[in-house]
This record gives sequence, C-alpha cells and structure tokens, in this order.
Amino acid sequence: MLRTVSIDSLMPYIGVVLLVIAGSFFFPQVLSAGYLSQQLQIAAFLGLLATGATIVILLGHIDLSVPWVLTGAAILSTALVGSGNPVLSAIAVPAALAFGALIGIVNGIGVAILRIPSMVWTLAVNSMLLGLAVLNTGGFNPRGEASPLMIAMASGDILGLPISFLIWIALSIALAGFLTRTPFGRYLRSIGFNEKATFLSGVSTPSVVFTAFAIAGMCSALGGVMLAGYANQAYQSMGDPFLLPTIAAVVIGGTSILGGRGGLFGTIGGALFITLLTSILSVMQIEDAWRNIIFGTIILVMLLFQTLRKGAAA
Repeated sequence: MLRTVSIDSLMPYIGVVLLVIAGSFFFPQVLSAGYLSQQLQIAAFLGLLATGATIVILLGHIDLSVPWVLTGAAILSTALVGSGNPVLSAIAVPAALAFGALIGIVNGIGVAILRIPSMVWTLAVNSMLLGLAVLNTGGFNPRGEASPLMIAMASGDILGLPISFLIWIALSIALAGFLTRTPFGRYLRSIGFNEKATFLSGVSTPSVVFTAFAIAGMCSALGGVMLAGYANQAYQSMGDPFLLPTIAAVVIGGTSILGGRGGLFGTIGGALFITLLTSILSVMQIEDAWRNIIFGTIILVMLLFQTLRKGAAA
C-alpha cells in the first residue's frame, strides 16, 4: 500500500486532522475515545464500498449499481437467516458475497463485451435490482434478521477497535498487495490509461474488467451484510445514501476519475474524512440537502484540482 502513497492520497488525512482539531473547539467529545471508535465503525461501511469503487475507477469506469447491490445482499442474507433453516443461515454471508460477485460479472459483461458505457449499464442494473426487490417484497420492508456473525462483524470490537474497521483495513491491505504485486494491478492501471493499447499488447482486457467489477460487487455486498448486522435487519433503499459519499471518498483519496492513477491508501483517508465531515455536519444540524451540496462541491473541487495537476504535468 505504501507504494501508492502520493501527495493526493495524503490530503484526506490532513483533512481528517484539521476536522478533528476544528471540531474539538465546538464539540469537545470529538476527541473522546468513544466518539472516535464510533466514527471508525461507521467509516468501515462506507470504506468497504469505496474500496470496491476504487478498483473500478482505476479502470476508468464507474459502478452506479452500488446502492442496490448493497441492499440486495442485505435482503438476501437476512432472508436466509430469518428462514429458520440452520444450513441457510450458515451460508447467508457467503451467499450475499456470491450475489455481489455475480452482479459484478454482469456489469463486466455489459462493459467489456457489449461495450456499453459503464455509467449507463450499471445504472440500468441498479434500476433492475430495485425492481426485483420491490417485486420480491411487495414494496414493504423485507422480513428477516441478522445472524450473530453479521452482528459481530458490524458491532463487535477487539481491544477497543471495531471489528468492522479491522475487516475493512485487512481487506484494503490484501487488495493493495494484490494490485501492487500481481500482473492484475498493472493491467488494471494500464487499461485505465489506455485500454486499446493494453489490449493490443496481448492483455485479456475483458478478464481484467470482469475481475475488477466482481471485486467491487463483493465489496458492496459485504458492506450490505455489515449494515444489516448493524441495524439487525434489511430495509428498502438502505444503500441509496451511500452512492455520492462513496464516489466522493474515492476522488478525495486522490484516485483519478479518468482511471489509471490512485490507490487504496488514499481511499481509506477519503472514507474517514467523509465520515467525520458527515458526523460534524449532523451535530451542527445541517440539512441533508446541504450535505449533498457540500459533497458535490468537494467532488468538483477535487476533479478540478486533478485536472489542473494533470495539465501542469503534461
């Protein structure tokens, strides 16, 4: 992960420190261990989604199916647990991850084989998952409950550190190693820079795209499983509030929205920054509409910053 450290990826960590310092003047509890631990726990949910989104954005694509992959995985896992069948309950988490990987592969087929822009295809997939969920539940909140494992993953702690945070960091380290120590990582960034040239060099670009979207789908599904464990249930549209913050966390972390440049180290900082900013805005009783405006502004500023840096380096 250290090999991906850059000035861009360090910026969100500087932002986190400044937020903590500024927040402590108005809300002294910001510096308490309990508050910071809670923020790490909440950041893990967003961080898991942003981790998968980073993999796809490095390709030069974007995945807008995150909200309903998350919700679908939560509905599936809680339904299996709520069935009362011990076998189905035991496979609830693996089944949800398999669901996420399957949707990721479907996204990969649309992007790599059918050559449909990822923004359009993944948005359509998100809409279809919404429709399937409504047909399945009749528009009501789905029935089911979280398993003890799901609750422990979301709400447990080890030596004062949330298990959700430890899972997120462990996954980020594993994926960072995968990106830096295997040909897949090189191919991923090469496709982000120039997909046609990468294909002509002999790389099987479709397989890289399939793998990237499958990883992203599994990350979204894991986020859904843990959110269901946190709430002890799944509910309609539980993933909708996460789309914009997920993209914001990736962009703030220094990953170029055009692909080819960035990494997971910055994404961790971006997720922490967004989570802490959201918390402080909430304590200040800022309305959701203004939060969305702030997130959108941050994304535009970071995109402008990246464009200016790219132009200066050219």
